Amino acid sequence: MAAKLKRLSQGLRTVAAVALLTVTAYAAAVEMRGDHPDTYVVKRGDTLWDIAGRFLRKPWLWPEIWQANPQVKNPHLIYPGDVLSLAYLDRVTVKEGPRTEAPINAVPLAEVEPFLKDLRVVDSFDQLPYVVGLEDDRMRGAEGQVAYVKGLAGAQPGTRYLVVRPTMRYTRIDRSGACCDLLHANDLDFRGRRTVDFQQFWTDALTPDNGHELLGFELMRQSAGTLTRGEVGGIQAGTLLLDAEGREVRVGDRVIPVDAHSYDLQFFPHAPKQQLAYGKARVMAVADNMTSGGSRDVVALSVGARDGVDNGMVFSVWRVGSKVVDKVAVGTDRSEDTVGNADQVRLPDEFAGHVMVFRTFDKVSYGLVMDTIKPVRVGYELKHPDAPY
Repeated sequence: MAAKLKRLSQGLRTVAAVALLTVTAYAAAVEMRGDHPDTYVVKRGDTLWDIAGRFLRKPWLWPEIWQANPQVKNPHLIYPGDVLSLAYLDRVTVKEGPRTEAPINAVPLAEVEPFLKDLRVVDSFDQLPYVVGLEDDRMRGAEGQVAYVKGLAGAQPGTRYLVVRPTMRYTRIDRSGACCDLLHANDLDFRGRRTVDFQQFWTDALTPDNGHELLGFELMRQSAGTLTRGEVGGIQAGTLLLDAEGREVRVGDRVIPVDAHSYDLQFFPHAPKQQLAYGKARVMAVADNMTSGGSRDVVALSVGARDGVDNGMVFSVWRVGSKVVDKVAVGTDRSEDTVGNADQVRLPDEFAGHVMVFRTFDKVSYGLVMDTIKPVRVGYELKHPDAPY
């Protein structure tokens, strides 16, 4: 009996020690701000990220706070009117308010919803029906006018379609022996063919064995319409009545069936399980054809579901460190073109901000820039949000 009691006592001490270590590690991980309030009342217009940023140094750890407290009924749903008690780091409690409004989101949904609706990434589009002409031989078509579409043989009148435009071609060149991959975002012309930038001409001259990979084509929603007449009576194009507000339609735009919402409307910030290989995850484009962006701008990222990326995942964004000539060693009159790697110094990467993924495709994803200390630019590196450098 004495031996059993001794083993039980040792077991209890072990459980207590593990629990203490867990609480200690958890407290260190969430790292509350020193000026956090004892309580906070959730307000309309709040976002999960903004609330967490008021009293957490790492807003993406918000879900861990809820999950560590089993008394919370649903760790993903808080509402305007809820009272958050933050008096103790290891005890977060919620006093529920009236449930008359929708739960708050991690991000302002209005800022990403146009991109949820309007952008998608596909592997190919050449097989899609396309606009071959417009009413009165116009150059552009708009709501209330008709577009003539080739490739809708057999389609039934009354079928709804989206009109989309190929706008970007994303590619990657695997450079395993170098520091990082080459990533390109090429603009597309009215036919969906890429327009080769002179500066990228040689790097885009690819051979089958150099690790070239197509990441996808970006399609942007232009408008929507209803098929009023198919390809009948010798007519080789279907008639699509444009009946939705949107952008102007032009020859070359593609047509796809209207689909149900295939995207999330709730996002919960979380960190990746592990750091992605350096040079694989980069900012490929900034919305509206810009090369740099700031807080609340949308960016295209060179990683997707196949890389373990999902909606709500948070990355830190870094300017890739420059390589400079060691002019102290080789002289001030030497340029980087006249010295080897041994006489160049790689400078550290520079932190720029955080981005949260809100829509994920297989090889590409879209993210919203959450906070910045400097502009986020095309080519910047994505790292784990806890990465120190």
